[in-house]
This record gives sequence, C-alpha cells and structure tokens, in this order.
Amino acid sequence: MESNGRPDPAEAAAALDDLHRSQTKLAAGLRLPSGFYTTIGLAISATIFLFARGLAAGPEQAPLTLVAGLVVFGVVAGLQVLRFRRLNGALVGSMVSQVVLGKGTLSSVIYAAALAGAVWAGYVGSWWLSALCALAGGAGYVASGMRWMRQYRADPQLYGRGGEMAWWVSAVLGLVVAGSIMVVGSR
Repeated sequence: MESNGRPDPAEAAAALDDLHRSQTKLAAGLRLPSGFYTTIGLAISATIFLFARGLAAGPEQAPLTLVAGLVVFGVVAGLQVLRFRRLNGALVGSMVSQVVLGKGTLSSVIYAAALAGAVWAGYVGSWWLSALCALAGGAGYVASGMRWMRQYRADPQLYGRGGEMAWWVSAVLGLVVAGSIMVVGSR
C-alpha cells in the first residue's frame, strides 16, 4: 500500500478512540493528596481575611498584610500542586488553573463576593463577620473546585483545557497588585 500522506480514516478514528479512552482512564484514576481541599480552602480563607485586614488597616500595615496573604496562598498552593504531581506522576494543568487557582467564573465570583463582604465587615470594625465571610469564601472556592473535578472526570476532553494558565495567573496577580495600590493610595 502506498502512502499519500493522509491517514486512513479507520486508523485515525481508532487512534482517536484510543486517545479518548486513555484520557478518560487517566481522569478517573486521578487522586488528590490528603487534606487537599481543606488546605486550599483554609489558604483562600486566610488570604481573604488578610486582604480585608490590609485594606482596612491603613497604608502602614496594608502592604505587609496583602503580601502575607499572597505568600500564604502561594506556599499552600505550590505544596499541594507538588504533592498532586508526586501522587499521580503527572500534572493536569486544567486542574491547577481551575481547582487551585480558581480560574473558573464560579470560584472567581465566590472569591470576589467573600472579599467584598470581608472588607466591608473590616471597615465597620466587625472582624468576626470578616472572618466568617473569609471562611465562607474558602468553602465556596473549594465547592467550586470539587464541582469542576466531577465535571472533568465525567468529560476530560471538554474540561481538560488549561493552556492559558500562565496568562490567567499573570492577569489575576496584576489585578490584585493594581487594586491594592489603588486602595492603599486612596487612604
């Protein structure tokens, strides 16, 4: 048989079916490290609370608490991603961007609403309510991540896209820094 550079349609379909089956098998077999969701949720809660404290604290303390929030989340997120990779032998970029970094619309809205509530509570001096908003934000963020993980396991081809992760992280960090500078500068 002479090759004309085009794959045989039956062979191509079989190769795509094999790829689909292996991707589905990989997605179904992924395991999360122990305490994964708990630590991510607590890190998000701490970040929200520290951001609220920083924004309400004034220009002297704001930069320190804002940076502390980023450091807490960065350390926890980095450790959990490393643990995930070690446990599974692979890293799923879409899982990192959706579950850990909260790239999805739902997790972003939850985070923003919790942060707004925590900042408002901080400005009126109700730190217990600020902490409650932060905890609710962490719990909602985790619930959003769990939802995405169920969807990914059910259809990894649809939910497995995560190539724009670096762009997303840069954009979020830029917005956090710009917003923090504007708030601190306006005080």
